[in-house]
Amino acid sequence: MGIKTSLPPLELATYALVLVGALSYAARELFETSRDNMNRKTFKESVKPGWHYIGRKMDVADFEWIMWFTTFRNVIIFALSGHVLFAKICSMTAPQHRSWMYALYGVFAVLGIMGSHYLLLLLAHCLGLYMVSLFKQPWLCFAVGLTSLASFKLEPANLWQNEFVTDTFDLQDVLFYGGSGFTIFRCMSFALENCARLDGSYSFLDLFKYNFYLPFFFFGPIMTFDKFHAQVSQLEPVRREREMWQIRTQAGLSLASIVVVDVFFHFFYILTIPNDLKFTNSLSDWTLALLAYFNLVYDWVKAAVMFGVVNTVARLDHLDPPQAPKCITALYVFAETHFDRGINDWLCKYVYDAIGGEHQSVGPELIATLATFAITTLWLGPHHIVYLWSALNCFGLNFELWVQKLAEWGPVAQVESSMSKQMSRRTRALFGAANFWCIIIYNLMSLNSLKFMELVIRRLLFTGFPQSTLVILFVTYCGVQLIKESERLQALEEEKETAKKKAA
Repeated sequence: MGIKTSLPPLELATYALVLVGALSYAARELFETSRDNMNRKTFKESVKPGWHYIGRKMDVADFEWIMWFTTFRNVIIFALSGHVLFAKICSMTAPQHRSWMYALYGVFAVLGIMGSHYLLLLLAHCLGLYMVSLFKQPWLCFAVGLTSLASFKLEPANLWQNEFVTDTFDLQDVLFYGGSGFTIFRCMSFALENCARLDGSYSFLDLFKYNFYLPFFFFGPIMTFDKFHAQVSQLEPVRREREMWQIRTQAGLSLASIVVVDVFFHFFYILTIPNDLKFTNSLSDWTLALLAYFNLVYDWVKAAVMFGVVNTVARLDHLDPPQAPKCITALYVFAETHFDRGINDWLCKYVYDAIGGEHQSVGPELIATLATFAITTLWLGPHHIVYLWSALNCFGLNFELWVQKLAEWGPVAQVESSMSKQMSRRTRALFGAANFWCIIIYNLMSLNSLKFMELVIRRLLFTGFPQSTLVILFVTYCGVQLIKESERLQALEEEKETAKKKAA
C-alpha cells in the first residue's frame, strides 16, 4: 500500500526541476543526433523525404503507423464515417433496433472489405462456440475457444484458413489476424457469459450483433459481452451531462496526437536509430536511456490514438468502451502495465481474477499469472520473443507480490514502522524507480528488438555503472515521486466527488 503523505512544496519543485532538466538535456542530444544523421547510409530505408520547406526527413520505420495514414486511411475514414452516419439515422428513426442496424452495417462492411470467404470462416467459428456455450460448461468453452484461437496462430491450420480467403483484399495480412483474433475473444466472452446465465441462454443473434459491431471488429478494444449487451439493448439511451463535450474533446485529442506524432517523427528518429546498433552504441548513456523510454511512450501514444478514434465512435453510439491504456510515464508497477485495456479487462475477468482472487496469496497468484500469460502468448503468436516477453512480465508481476509479502513480514514491517512517513515514501519510490526501468527493459524487446534491449541493459547497468546508472535511477526516482503525488491528489478529488454524491 502506498504512502499517502503529501510532498513538501520545495521537495516537489526540486523533483520537477531535476526531471525537466534531465529530459531536456537528453532530448537536445537526441534531436541533434537525428538532425546530423538523417542522411546516414544505414538510415536510407526508414528515413524518407518529409517536410522539404524546413529541410527535415521523416522516420517511417513503423509500418503500422504509416499504413494507417496512407494505404488504410481511406478505408478507415470511409467505413467509420459510414457507421457514424448510419448510426445517427438509426438513432433518429428506430433507436429500439439500433443493435440490429449496427450489426448489419458491420457485416456488409466486412463483406465488402474482406470478401464472403472470410465472413463465412468467422461465422463458422462463431457458430461452433455458440453451440459449445449451450452445454453451460466454462472449461469446455475455454478448450474450444483456445483451440479456435490456436487455429489462427499455429501452422498448418492458420495457413489453410489464410489461403481460404486469399486475394480478397490488399491488407489481408493485417486485417485477417486482427479480425479473427478479436472474434475468438468475443465469442469466448459470449460463451462464458452464457454459461453464467441462470435463466435460459442468449441467442446466436445476440452473438452476431456483439461480434459484428464494426468499430471494435478489426482492432478492438474488446468489451465483454455482458457490458456490450446491457448497453446496446437500452431502448431509449440518454446522454449524460457534458457527454458530448467529452466526446468532442476526445476526438480533438486524438487528432492533436496524430499531429504531434507526425511532428515528432520529423525531429526524433526514435525507431530508426535502434536499427543501427553500432551507431546506437555511440550515443551517450543519457540519450540511450531517453531513446528506450521514448520507444515505450510512442507505442502508448499509438495505442491511445487507435483506441481514442474507435472509442469516440462507440461513445456516439451510447456505449461506454474500455478506456485508453494508462500512460507509460505513470507506470511503476507491473499490475497496471498494459497497452490494450480491452484485452486486459477480458483476461482479468475470465482468467487472472477468477484464479487469483484478491491476489494476496503467492500460490494462486503464480497460477493466475501463468495462465494469463499463456493465453497472452497464444494471442500474440508463438515466437521466442513472445515467450521471453511473457516470462519476464510474469516474473515481474509475481515479484511485486513477493516484495509486498516481504514488506509485511514482521521484522521488515517493524523497520518500516520505525521510519518517518517521508522516509518510508522515499524508500518505496526508490523501489518504484527500479521497477519502472524493469518495465521499460522487459517491453523493449517486443516493441523494438532483443538486441536493442541487450544493449540498453549492458550500457545502463554495467558499462555505465556507477555514475550513469545511479544518476538515471535518481532522475526516475524524482519522476516516481511526482507520479505518486499526482495519484494522491487524484484520490483526494475522487473522495470529494464521492462525498458530494452521497450528500446529494
